[in-house]
Amino acid sequence: MIATGLFLIFIALMVLGVPVGVALGLGGAFAIVMSNLDTHWFGLMAVPQSFYAGLAKYPLLAIPMFVLVGSIFDRSGVAARLVNFAIAVVGRGPGMLPLVAIAVAMFLGGISGSGPACAAAVGAVMIGAMKRAGYPSSFSASVVAAGAATDILIPPSIAFIVYSVLVPEASVPALFAAGMLPGILAGLGLVIPAVWLSRRHKLGTAESQLPRPPFWRSLREASWGLIAPVIILGGMRMGLFTPTEAAVVAVFYGLFVGMVVYRSIRVRDLFEILREAAELSAVIMMVVALAGIFAWALSTLSIVDPLTHAIIHSGLGEYGILALMILLLIVLGMFLDGISIFLIFVPLFMPIVHNFGWHPVWFGVLLTLNVALGQFTPPVAVNLMVSCRIAGVPMESTLRWVGWLLLGMASTMLLVIAQPDIALWLPRYLGFN
Repeated sequence: MIATGLFLIFIALMVLGVPVGVALGLGGAFAIVMSNLDTHWFGLMAVPQSFYAGLAKYPLLAIPMFVLVGSIFDRSGVAARLVNFAIAVVGRGPGMLPLVAIAVAMFLGGISGSGPACAAAVGAVMIGAMKRAGYPSSFSASVVAAGAATDILIPPSIAFIVYSVLVPEASVPALFAAGMLPGILAGLGLVIPAVWLSRRHKLGTAESQLPRPPFWRSLREASWGLIAPVIILGGMRMGLFTPTEAAVVAVFYGLFVGMVVYRSIRVRDLFEILREAAELSAVIMMVVALAGIFAWALSTLSIVDPLTHAIIHSGLGEYGILALMILLLIVLGMFLDGISIFLIFVPLFMPIVHNFGWHPVWFGVLLTLNVALGQFTPPVAVNLMVSCRIAGVPMESTLRWVGWLLLGMASTMLLVIAQPDIALWLPRYLGFN
């Protein structure tokens, strides 16, 4: 009865358009109230305690810092210089600008770990450049949104930090290492259809006529951006700082590059940068805290166990259940943001993961790949919202292009399912648990 009420209230609030975090918190609070009616409401203390416990986790300290890093590098001009360098490397020709957009988005994933922030930074540079080269704005917006989706796979990743909080046996360093190869393969899976579509539909006909930037000058100007992932990831690998401390290092490095080297960030710009980062961080952290109430209700009131038992004994088998979970996540990814999917479904899925002996790090990568697909799958598609706004096109106009890009990234997910060592080899080689 209580379990039914919990999910009915949550679904009803979502249908009414209530924010996901509020729906999670109210659904969990209802379940706690109904289970403590005979204790004179003393059990309601679990609501504020669960709210605080959802936030009081050390890895979550990295989230506001990485959000701030995304805002800083968005304004610093690093993306524009990386684009010039990438064009100098690959040259001009049909399909080369889409390749550059995806490659630069993947590289920025090693700095901020935020898909929407990367879509804004790369889109501000690439969408205009691709339009001048003859690419349709809807195609450009699709490519930028898809490329930015790789950011939650390539470390550092905000999604992996949230997953590590929910699954303590999967450490942040292990998840960061596990996401590297799938993230690169996902990028390659996007490059192939992007270049193929460009050449098949004769897009970017004017690209070959544009000048190619000089190599050494472009390399010199982009060098500060190229060093950033080396400092962040290399420092963590060498044990100089933790992932949380790496986020702080990245903030100060980004400020140094933007204010001293490129001089694209002025002192008066800092307030706006901090305000944007604070607003986005507050939204993420509030959802995490409210989801703590929902998670406490699921675990303490023994709601998860009957659901898990029913799924495991449904007769579908190991791979049938995995396929059902992936299908569910893909559909929900069209309507919910990634953080909400993690907070709602990880507590439900982990008993199934343990029952079949799946590696929690491998499952975290698989789950994040599903979320990455959702970031550019209409109708919600947070990355696509950002890139379409920059391109000035409706999201509906991207449907003819997005489908091919989704197939490209989905092929990477199938590879990770078939060969778990694609995700597990690097963390095992580096000695992470």
